[in-house]
Amino acid sequence: MRRIQALDKEHDPKQIQTAVERAAVKELELSFRPMFGGIMAYVGGRAFASVSNRGLALKLGSEKQDELLAIEGSRRLQYEPAAPVSKTYVLVPDAMLSRPKELRQWLQQSAAFVAAATAKKRKTT
Repeated sequence: MRRIQALDKEHDPKQIQTAVERAAVKELELSFRPMFGGIMAYVGGRAFASVSNRGLALKLGSEKQDELLAIEGSRRLQYEPAAPVSKTYVLVPDAMLSRPKELRQWLQQSAAFVAAATAKKRKTT
């Protein structure tokens, strides 16, 4: 089991937002809204990424979470040491923020996951 890393590195959410905007393809229709001291990123009106002083966390299904967690520097989102660890959001490695091509692939994975999850919910009602 992977150990939770110390939560001492602070990130600038605005710089992360800029990295996301540069990496994303225009078809994603990104929007951003302030939320709880950070920024929530939306694609097609659906929340898919958390941008905070902890870094960029993407909402992913369990298979893709495992794939991202296998990359050095990634970890599950945890806002504070005493807070619970997220079951759906995974922080991307800091180095990925400066690699737009690689980041773009993960942004698209997250966007596809939230679109599919929303579509499934709508079919069952």
